[in-house]
Amino acid sequence: MPRLDWLSRLLVMMPVTGQLEIRCSFGAPWRIAYERSNPGEMPYHVVVSGSALLEIPGAGAPQHLVAGDILLLSHGSEHVLHDGSGAASSPTRTRDDLNVEIRENGGTGEHLDMLCGRFVLTPPHDRLMRDYFPAALVVRTAAQDDASKQPATASQLASLVGLIRAESTAISLGGHAMLNALSAALFALTLRTASESNAVPSGMLALAANPRLAPALTAMFDDPAHPWTLPELAQRCNMSRATLIRQFQDSVGRSANDLLTDIRMTLAANELKKPSTSTETVAEVVGYQSLAAFRRAFTQRMGMTPGDWRRLARGSE
Repeated sequence: MPRLDWLSRLLVMMPVTGQLEIRCSFGAPWRIAYERSNPGEMPYHVVVSGSALLEIPGAGAPQHLVAGDILLLSHGSEHVLHDGSGAASSPTRTRDDLNVEIRENGGTGEHLDMLCGRFVLTPPHDRLMRDYFPAALVVRTAAQDDASKQPATASQLASLVGLIRAESTAISLGGHAMLNALSAALFALTLRTASESNAVPSGMLALAANPRLAPALTAMFDDPAHPWTLPELAQRCNMSRATLIRQFQDSVGRSANDLLTDIRMTLAANELKKPSTSTETVAEVVGYQSLAAFRRAFTQRMGMTPGDWRRLARGSE
């Protein structure tokens, strides 16, 4: 089996599906308000042309989005997007095109072209997004003044956005399936680009972007069943145990043990869905020699016993 990087392992562990749903074509003034999403749903917006102001209640000052920006709301937060003029929004017209819904208005000001959709995770995997990724992640793909300084991944992401935009305007066979598949790729490439950014946010992406801490992240994803100790992880990172503890807390807001436990419990939730796999076997697969210790850890993290989760998961299927 080929070796996998940490992000690939994460996406195998918590599969994400994507749906492009709306294409907005607005002239200023315009304003769109979004309610909080259902559990496991993460709205995304791609500014193809024009600009927008993002407001999230309780999240501080509005954030300016420009052409090439991708906004991912990892926690499904309610939010408002508008043109920033303060003028009353022009009435919006909605029409159903093939594969997507189109929203337009009669505004004559600056034009906005924006793609809107959502990424979907099945519970309990949405916990990892809430606990280890920022509530609002903005990734910028616009080319710099010096094109040679444009990161390769950002360039790839910009090309993918162009493909999604073209597919959303075409009347092509299999267009709906194509848009959903491209949206799933958009999620992975957005996270990759964010981890390579000069302005890396907190959480798991910050660990990946820190060359000193990345070995610990890789080790835990590569072999979550291993009984990792803080001295072992610190040795992998060529730093002291105290420095590892401090830098993990600064980057993630949680300990290395917290992350390891969450990785293990996510894997356990997947294994418990298999009818032929006993709870004892699942405990061993994720690194617990004691069934009682596994049950305690699972119940603490998931809010239910392994048996309850198994019954709930089978009922959902």
